[in-house]
Amino acid sequence: MGSDEERCPSGTGRLLAGVAWVVLLLGLWLWGRERSDVPAGMSGTATGDMAAAGRPPRVELPPAHRPLAAAVPRRLDIPALGLHVPVVADGHGRPGTVGRPADGVTPGEPGTALLVGSATLHPVDALEPGQEIRVARADAGAAEFTVEDVRVLSHSPERFDTRQAPEPRREGRAELRLVACAGPPDRTTGGCAADVIVSAYLTATGP
Repeated sequence: MGSDEERCPSGTGRLLAGVAWVVLLLGLWLWGRERSDVPAGMSGTATGDMAAAGRPPRVELPPAHRPLAAAVPRRLDIPALGLHVPVVADGHGRPGTVGRPADGVTPGEPGTALLVGSATLHPVDALEPGQEIRVARADAGAAEFTVEDVRVLSHSPERFDTRQAPEPRREGRAELRLVACAGPPDRTTGGCAADVIVSAYLTATGP
């Protein structure tokens, strides 16, 4: 009898130890789920498919800067792409330039300014939300924009109409739309197989 009584506490101890391990593992699993949660109110480059996996962390976009007075744009700078391109008032831009509507909104003033670069701005479709676009102006200042999103229009019915002034996304902001080819121009026609539309808004000014 003595040996049976000594074995009973040993079995109870193993049961308690097993329960403790289960509780510990459950706690670690719940802690891991909390650590992997993404904070709310963030903006990123996800497109709704698995292509978003492995991309840079989501970024919080800065607040909008108050709009500026009108001033003729002189040069478009995109630091992330190493692009520095003169701006001309001919609507579509000649090779090596970016065009703007002569009577359109200028970059930095209230409303939406339109700049069209076609192949000149390739590969502007590589831009991501949070990156900077600068426009040097005739008033010796620069309007600094933050990319909000990048869209590719690949089907002809969706082609962006550069003859029509784009509407601002939010009233009271100074916004910018860049229109370019989403890849090298077609070898046969010389035109774009698809358009890329970069939407940005004024967030700062500089020299």
